Amino acid sequence: MKTTFYPRGTCSTRYDIELEAGVIKSLTIEDGCDGNLQGIRKLITGRPAREVIPLLRGIRCGWKDTSCPDQIAIALEEALQKEARA
Repeated sequence: MKTTFYPRGTCSTRYDIELEAGVIKSLTIEDGCDGNLQGIRKLITGRPAREVIPLLRGIRCGWKDTSCPDQIAIALEEALQKEARA
């Protein structure tokens, strides 16, 4: 299942996520810190979203209350909910 998420409070502006039975098949990110986000994508692709969410949830970027990893966790939570309803 594919879904799009628009993060808030980060430099990245859009996440396109593909899940298959709860496993992250792909994550495309627009804008943000390219090298860091490439690393995150490589680390999480192929892993169950439920494993990844607690690793990324709550990470802050400097003085901000959120970060790209935190927003990815939120996006994955929403994607899992959508997948469960489908």
